[in-house]
Amino acid sequence: MALDDEPLDTKARRAAQAEATRAALVAAARRLFVEKGYHRTGTEEVVAEAGVGTRGALYHHFADKQALFEAAFLAVEEDLVIEAAKNLADPADGALNQLRQGLIGFLDASLTPHVQRILLIDGPAVLGWVKWRELESRYGLGAIRAMLERAIDEGDLAANQPTDALAHLLLAAADEAALFIANAPDQLVARDQGVRALNALLDGLRVK
Repeated sequence: MALDDEPLDTKARRAAQAEATRAALVAAARRLFVEKGYHRTGTEEVVAEAGVGTRGALYHHFADKQALFEAAFLAVEEDLVIEAAKNLADPADGALNQLRQGLIGFLDASLTPHVQRILLIDGPAVLGWVKWRELESRYGLGAIRAMLERAIDEGDLAANQPTDALAHLLLAAADEAALFIANAPDQLVARDQGVRALNALLDGLRVK
């Protein structure tokens, strides 16, 4: 019987098994990349940690270890988006305050091992700066731009603000602040400094 002639329930089971294998590999890779770093983690270790048999299962889903790292990177980004959505300020507080809270939340997340190691330390080195910035922009840029546009509608920002350029600048500022925190000898002090600097930037944008 050809694969295309399989019953739908068999196809669904195969798809579910494949998705479960992929998820197990990504979860195992995240744990090991955080614990050991990208370069000290071997694909054999990931397969063993995931409990999926042989490396053939890994290479069925990912072209190489870098592709697996990118999947782990995206999983961390998606977790950040979900967490940010839970913790956003009340919309009644205004878009600018929501933006402030979202950016500060990212700085707080930069203190966690997953964000530090995968997004901020290994991310630029493994993916390359251009790819790293592209992925960071994919998850943060649209949300920042939307909140800036809402802040203009609410009268907290001047109507002539170049929102596209401003969104890029704020995203870059948040990324640089997070890198500053992750690489600082005293990360808690660096976090407080980053928050103060970010607040100064946002306060300077507000219509007086």
